[in-house]
Amino acid sequence: MAKRVTDLPSQKVTVAFPQPLLRQLKEKVAPRERGAFIVQAVAEKLALQEQLTAIEESAGIWSAESHPELKTDADIDRWLGEIRRTWTRPLSDREAQHGKSHLPSG
Repeated sequence: MAKRVTDLPSQKVTVAFPQPLLRQLKEKVAPRERGAFIVQAVAEKLALQEQLTAIEESAGIWSAESHPELKTDADIDRWLGEIRRTWTRPLSDREAQHGKSHLPSG
């Protein structure tokens, strides 16, 4: 099981918050939960930033000329249907709880 970000070794930092934002934090998050809340918020923001960077770096890679078979919405629907047919079965409740994939393993 992957460690949660709040379970990793940590270091204290001092951060200045705008007063309205700090007031909201105090109203909505219990005192002993604030550190984990802030850490999780930063982790989520950094993950989003990584995704945005990847999107920006990959801009222009896909071109309509290189994939004429996917020109229309119907073409894309057909392609998605083909991909989805390779999914052999839905996850069972037990597999979903343990994170096992239902995609073929090959």
